[in-house]
Amino acid sequence: MNRTAYVVGSGPNGLTAAIELARAGLRVTVLEAQPTLGGGARTLPLTLPGFRHDICSAAHPMAVSSAAFASMPLREHGLEWIHSPAPLVHPFDDGTAATLERKPNPDWLRLASDLLGPPGVPKHPVLFARFAARAPWSAITTAQHMFHTPKERALFAGIAAHSVLPLQFPFVSAIAWPLYYAGQAVGWPIAKGGSQSITDALLSYFASLGGRTAIHHEVRSLDELRDAGIIMCDISPRQLLRIAGDRLPLDFARKLERYRYGPGVFKMDWALDAPIPWTAPECARAATVHLGNTLEEIAGSELAAYYDKRCGTPFVLLVQPSLFDSTRAPAGKHTAWAYCHVPNGSNEDFSARIEAQVERFAPGFQATILARSAMSAAVLEEHNANLIGGDITGGANTFPQLLLRPTWHLYRTPVKGLYLSSASTPPGGGVHGMCGYNAARAALADLRD
Repeated sequence: MNRTAYVVGSGPNGLTAAIELARAGLRVTVLEAQPTLGGGARTLPLTLPGFRHDICSAAHPMAVSSAAFASMPLREHGLEWIHSPAPLVHPFDDGTAATLERKPNPDWLRLASDLLGPPGVPKHPVLFARFAARAPWSAITTAQHMFHTPKERALFAGIAAHSVLPLQFPFVSAIAWPLYYAGQAVGWPIAKGGSQSITDALLSYFASLGGRTAIHHEVRSLDELRDAGIIMCDISPRQLLRIAGDRLPLDFARKLERYRYGPGVFKMDWALDAPIPWTAPECARAATVHLGNTLEEIAGSELAAYYDKRCGTPFVLLVQPSLFDSTRAPAGKHTAWAYCHVPNGSNEDFSARIEAQVERFAPGFQATILARSAMSAAVLEEHNANLIGGDITGGANTFPQLLLRPTWHLYRTPVKGLYLSSASTPPGGGVHGMCGYNAARAALADLRD
């Protein structure tokens, strides 16, 4: 039995897969094309000295819901979660705000084990059936039928927008409800020191298991890995075609070619001279703030991004980590992180529109800006090749691609020993490592057969 394994890509899914294989006794090497490890969980000095900015992910409700991460001693390897008093606040034009508050929900982690695991028979069928009854609804239908006031509906709409789909689409609620439940049950925490701390903890644990890493190592063909028994690919279907297309059967390759990617994002980071001066004081209670006044406004923004139309008032997702983590900025200074959804591959500059949206709910915000970093959807792909056209979810979350991604084979490919372990497999986007965990367990099961 060949016990040499390679993992192509060092995002949280790749590192989780590498750890799972290493725990099973395999000799594992992680190969990363970029000069830094971590994929979507990296923290870099994008603006001024002393300011630390998360280059992609920032708040992590699914990380603290992850069975994979729970199975690892990540705290012993330096990972510390910081919870703001409220997981999420959504301000409005009238100076008020809606808040997603923490409250006990002992059922969430049991439900999460089914939602984040590989598709199959649920371990908790009653809980899953209750969730499944609401999952097919559009976000608009859910908001209108399950919430009583326009502000409650806007709060849910903002959560649903994390699907990166039009809120009119079916099954958007299948993505919104888990984020809503997770916020209540376990919060939307940030990692002390930045999302890089998640990567660093995973790397530290991986090294303790004897794992190896190599940066500046772009795999251009599977021929480079001839000594491998297992190749785990934390990459997109498009990249898999690039490195393995000559070995894949034609019908499988065509399925990968048809895999759909969703809208991209335009991302901004700021070094600030002071905290954001929100009109609604509740905003100071949350690391995550959603900026869109009504359900209708948010729905219009997401529809425009999906159908490649211009949107003058984008829905903005913002995180203000330095309010709760003093390691992110020099004393007395602050950082903020934000993005909006844009057409896939867009090079259009949304900086002014994003800053106007923040200013709308925080008059005087622009006067606090010391420096800014702005990255279009196309530039984000340059930083991370998995972000096809700036798509941060690993592919459009449309049904059935929400479940059977990238094909009905899920993690397996027709090539023996070759697996896909990226966000383009279930359960999809987010920093939780479960795509890599599920893929590695599939590979280990195949080794035993």
